[in-house]
Amino acid sequence: QLQACGGGLVQAGGSLRLTCTASGRTFINYAVGWFRQAPGKEREFVAAVSRGADSTYYADSVKGRSTISRDNAKSTVYLEMGTLKTEDTAVYYCAAERLLALDYITPRRYYNFWGQGTQVTVSS
Repeated sequence: QLQACGGGLVQAGGSLRLTCTASGRTFINYAVGWFRQAPGKEREFVAAVSRGADSTYYADSVKGRSTISRDNAKSTVYLEMGTLKTEDTAVYYCAAERLLALDYITPRRYYNFWGQGTQVTVSS
């Protein structure tokens, strides 16, 4: 089970940190990704981190202003986002998949475990 939290209402230019906490699994065996879905749009990749945290991936839209990290001892993944823009407004989901190879870490179709989502709203 994945639990995402940390969303909220923030002004453009601000920052926030999303947290994804897992339970019931050997967390270190799972790659974890963050995805987001804006109203009327497809769910899209935001960022991902490999099992051992040695590799991270970012969508171009958030690269340079976001950091994904994980604490395997706490079964938690963080997504810190800065310089937020109104176009970052979406429901953010974390997802996990066991033993996911790096070649498959960004497409959402390879993830079978999803959290419930947390709303991020960026106001202008």
